[in-house]
Amino acid sequence: MKKFPYIHRDISWMHFNYRVLQEAKDKDANPLLERLKFLAIYSNNLSEFFKVRVAHHKNLYRLGKKIKKDLHIESEKVLRQLLKMVNEQQLEFTDIFENQIVPELRENGIDLKKRLELNKEQYDYIETYFDDNLLPYVQPMLLQGKKIKPFLNSAALYLAVELEDKETGEIEYALVQIPSDKIYRIIILPPSKPDVHDVIFLDDIIRHNIHDIFPGFNIIQSYSIKLTRDADLYIDDEFSGDLLSKIKKSLKKRKVGPPARLVYDREMPEEFLNYLMEVFDLDSLDIIPEGRYHNNFDLFKFPDFGKDHLKLKPLPPLPLPELEKADSIFNKIKEKDYFINMPYHSYESVIRFFEEAAEDEDVTHIKIVQYRVAAVSRIMEALKRAVQNGKLVSAFIELKARFDEEANLKWGKELEKAGVKVHYSFPGLKVHVKLAMVVKKTSIGEEKYAYLSTGNFHEGTAKIYSDYGLFTYDERLTNEAVKVFSFLESKLIPREGFKHLLVGQFNMRQTLTKMIQNEIDNAKKGKKAYIVLKMNSIQEPKMIKLLYEASQAGVKIDMIVRGICSLVAGVNGISDNISAISILDRYLEHARVFIFANDGDEKMYLSSADWMERNLYRRVETVFPIYDEKIKNLIRDILNIQLKDNVKARYLDFNRLNEYKRNDEIAIQSQNETYYYFKRKLLGKNI
Repeated sequence: MKKFPYIHRDISWMHFNYRVLQEAKDKDANPLLERLKFLAIYSNNLSEFFKVRVAHHKNLYRLGKKIKKDLHIESEKVLRQLLKMVNEQQLEFTDIFENQIVPELRENGIDLKKRLELNKEQYDYIETYFDDNLLPYVQPMLLQGKKIKPFLNSAALYLAVELEDKETGEIEYALVQIPSDKIYRIIILPPSKPDVHDVIFLDDIIRHNIHDIFPGFNIIQSYSIKLTRDADLYIDDEFSGDLLSKIKKSLKKRKVGPPARLVYDREMPEEFLNYLMEVFDLDSLDIIPEGRYHNNFDLFKFPDFGKDHLKLKPLPPLPLPELEKADSIFNKIKEKDYFINMPYHSYESVIRFFEEAAEDEDVTHIKIVQYRVAAVSRIMEALKRAVQNGKLVSAFIELKARFDEEANLKWGKELEKAGVKVHYSFPGLKVHVKLAMVVKKTSIGEEKYAYLSTGNFHEGTAKIYSDYGLFTYDERLTNEAVKVFSFLESKLIPREGFKHLLVGQFNMRQTLTKMIQNEIDNAKKGKKAYIVLKMNSIQEPKMIKLLYEASQAGVKIDMIVRGICSLVAGVNGISDNISAISILDRYLEHARVFIFANDGDEKMYLSSADWMERNLYRRVETVFPIYDEKIKNLIRDILNIQLKDNVKARYLDFNRLNEYKRNDEIAIQSQNETYYYFKRKLLGKNI
């Protein structure tokens, strides 16, 4: 048992998702439609969380005596605490949506109607719409206790209906699926008055017309429900047999996994809810009350009606002219390292890295690690074109990238068909490396160019994730990048270790531990000692304990942690010297940075890895040093801006958890400040 302050990873995740919910009610910093978007993000996050993490705890809980007693007790304790937090947050979600967002939409000329609020023209419209568009999809499913138990699709919306037989007076129960997977969820109605846009949920159109589905019955009441199923991939044995085939089979099972939760309208009578629980074999740990509507991630597609003043002012990505306009991007990279910070910078230079490589006559090899990729990808098209032009192209594809498995299978098949040499997942490990390289022939040998990043090769997320990337010709890095690809392609351990890159499964965890210990030793000797850490999540107990030891030795530690933070900052006598904040804003903070004072000879690293057990023990990751002093200073500037954020930063201290870090000083919203920092650089001197 841990004997130091520690927050369970899933409890901490719930605190993180609450920060998303906070953004939905932040009128001062977020325009109305942005707040609506944060409700959608919160809902989508929670859905995925239940599919995997809550399902995991339920599986452990249900195993009972088959597992260790302590593990069973902990799972039940965590599960009950999670459900309590979810229930509290769902009440707040409903209040924000119904009592803040909807009235403000109405004030701004967008009226979200319920079915009893429609006028005659609108009633006629939804009745015609139902007949023309919905009738083929809304087949009734009668329930008869446990005799008839229809299968509920995961994350699909249903109306649970109580009926009365007009002839016998008997009460019946039924389900009707709401086809939101086939038809746009939010329907635009004929306007009720000038300059007003009326809309209605698909759910309410079906509610209004439900009597047409059940002729011969009186409709007593109807309530929406949704079942979420366990979506983790359970692969019996990754170490034997065909892993690719096993993953394909597991993907099919995902759609029929055991229930992770049933969400229901909290207005549903207890008797009706109990009936549904009996039909679907659910208990009190399986059910979550919500508001009238579920699957609120559909709010991502809420129409804006051109009301740009209700959205954030766009920040158009800034170009990197030295790379984007160069006659040869490789000649430029050969001269010096280049740093890119998406989405403030355009992703065009990364795309050009591949597109130019595909056409350059001197390029012989292109290598890439694919973790998540856009559905439409110029990078993937460049790889296929490179093969056509005679290049040797290899791609390592991680099939276990959660919820992207099918997309990655598709791309793997497509790349193989084009002639790319495709390598797939390791048994028992995930490959989370973000790395690509290009090899060119010369008159005296070959040249190697690498692109190392904190984020995926994904043109979509490059517009909304804040990530760092490095283009380099530095042989210290490119030679070791070759070793990484050699390992991924052959699964053979390199004869010589890594001296510059820190690589998961080799030297990453050990070297990070040594660098923290070095700061502890320096602090005890009165030397310069500090650590700056930026990451998505930190949960690994040994690393947390070591940071506590560093704090107690006098090492000043500044942390920026977006998501899970099991470490507790600011605890008297334990973590006094640790300050931790989380920043949530328009972009998802995804970059990882590790800085160590090293008695004045500062070491700076960028990374694909968080400090979670999975990253440190069960993944292949890369941590790469920044050697260029100008780039070091630039990254330091960005981090200093973030550490001063007093608009979007929240404390992660034990006594100020999720409290906004706001004060009377000049407002600094770090993402806006970072954008204009780069814009000033662009207008002055190119980086």
